[in-house]
Amino acid sequence: MGQALCSGLCLPPGDSQSGQQLVETTNSMLLQAVGAGARRGGPCGAGVRLDYGASASLRRGVMEGLLTRCRVLPAWATCSPQLSGYVPHRFHHRAPGRGKRLVLSRMFQPQNLREDQVLSLEGRSGELTCKSQRLMLQVGLIHPASSGCYHLLPYTVRAMEKLVRVIDQEMQAIGGQKVNMPSLSPAELWRATSRWDSMGKELLKLRDRHGKEYCLGPTHEEAITALIASQQTLSYKQLPLLLYQVTRKFRDEPRPRFGLLRGREFYMKDMYTFDSSPEAARQTYSLVCDAYSSLFDRLGLQCVKVQADVGSIGGTMSHEFQLPVDIGEDRLAVCPSCGFSANMETLDLSQTNCPACQGPLTKTKGIEVGHTFYLGTKYSSIFSAQFTNVHGKPSLAEMGCYGLGVTRILAAVIEALATEDCIRWPGLLAPYQVCLISPKKGSKEEAAAELTGHLYDHITEAAPQLRGEVLLDDRTHLTIGNRLKDANKFGYPFVIIAGKRALDDPAHFEVWCQNTGEVVFLTREGVLELLSQVQVV
Repeated sequence: MGQALCSGLCLPPGDSQSGQQLVETTNSMLLQAVGAGARRGGPCGAGVRLDYGASASLRRGVMEGLLTRCRVLPAWATCSPQLSGYVPHRFHHRAPGRGKRLVLSRMFQPQNLREDQVLSLEGRSGELTCKSQRLMLQVGLIHPASSGCYHLLPYTVRAMEKLVRVIDQEMQAIGGQKVNMPSLSPAELWRATSRWDSMGKELLKLRDRHGKEYCLGPTHEEAITALIASQQTLSYKQLPLLLYQVTRKFRDEPRPRFGLLRGREFYMKDMYTFDSSPEAARQTYSLVCDAYSSLFDRLGLQCVKVQADVGSIGGTMSHEFQLPVDIGEDRLAVCPSCGFSANMETLDLSQTNCPACQGPLTKTKGIEVGHTFYLGTKYSSIFSAQFTNVHGKPSLAEMGCYGLGVTRILAAVIEALATEDCIRWPGLLAPYQVCLISPKKGSKEEAAAELTGHLYDHITEAAPQLRGEVLLDDRTHLTIGNRLKDANKFGYPFVIIAGKRALDDPAHFEVWCQNTGEVVFLTREGVLELLSQVQVV
């Protein structure tokens, strides 16, 4: 992305002068910092620690190294050129401002940190088989409602809302317009395409009090095509038309598993496109695929675009965006030589060489996080979804459809980036950017408690984009160490501790950059300088 990144520390692309000034400012602060002495160990990795006894050149080298490493960490980017000047929504229990602080003790966050508690939640210990499911249950991101259905709790909703905003940015950048269609879909639409029967038992069907049949939509090809068909004045000048929604979907999975990775109820972004010709439709197809690649790049997910089967959706071309992880249910074949990649279901099972270059294929597993289809006129011909062409004659629209598993992406992010014990978020999706930990009540450091509150206020004033993004862990009956373990498990990009060094003059705060595993001591001014560069969606 051409930016300097430090778990959210961003510099303008190509702004080497500003970057050098920031390095010099940070080095200056480090030269004043009081060193580590006896240091607390982090439960999720030791990280890098700056010792006061080290030479100034060594400390300067460590910090410059931190900034250099951050410049090559796109996985943790929290800003992009599209977001410059963006003012985020504010989430507050009360009106923002000095003294109105978000505190952890007020959060609805039921934790089940013991493994036996998590197993009892699901009721079937054998089903708790993936890292994302276990961690999301442990820290209270989700709570089981029924088989394959989960309550999405506040942290997860915040992360999902951020993901949807990033999706909106990418879809609207290519001309997408957002709609919202009913979950209840009339049976006659599905019977017209023969999918009422061909979808089988995965289609959730019901009748209303008048005997009218519906399904709870797992997808909306029928509904959107019927909508377009109802418009009698659609012109070629209005095409391409890209309509999308982010809504709940339903699928009666025979065996729900892996938490949010495969459930009966889930959130999906589904886009439907209408073009005037096959050539134009293929251009739109490539445009949406490129937008998907951009989205996953911004999230730091190393997804692979693979050729795929069209399945029950139909059409003549299909690709999946797969995140390679061991827990993945799809089997993939990738050629390191020419870049060919495919879902194994599209190949002969005995095939060992790449069909494009005859080189050897590498086998791996993946989680499908996106799927694209070129539909042609499969649906438009059934519903007579037409437009008036350049000659004034009616023509059938060429269609495509494109899905993103929104809740699945959240789980896949955790599956790919988390450690076995601690969640790690891309900066763009972290529910909260900063967690402040104040001293334990009755401890020697308790005198620094007021400094923590003041620091909270200074952060939200100096970095207004972080209002609603800073959380104060006010559970002062717990030790700093215990709260640091919790903060590590939650995966806040920045954890700032008011410990022993906060009593020094000037006060120094212990700053954990969670996504790089590094720890530095900074003055209040240093903290503000660091966090003022953080951008959020």
